[in-house]
Amino acid sequence: MAVQKVVQGSTLALKLQKGVNASGKPVYITRNYPGKAAASDQDIFDVAQAIVGLQTYPVANIERIDSAYLVDA
Repeated sequence: MAVQKVVQGSTLALKLQKGVNASGKPVYITRNYPGKAAASDQDIFDVAQAIVGLQTYPVANIERIDSAYLVDA
């Protein structure tokens, strides 16, 4: 049987360093922004750069998370 991937959406995730814990290790939070699966990586990065300027905490990572269903074809 062949499997087909049905794209559902894409999410921009910004990982921000909120501070450090008692051991001195970084503490992170993640802010998720839903988007369109058809958006290019460059478009998502450009939006992330615009949002980064509005954040209080420094950005550790910019991630694109795609979701899809797998179905029998």
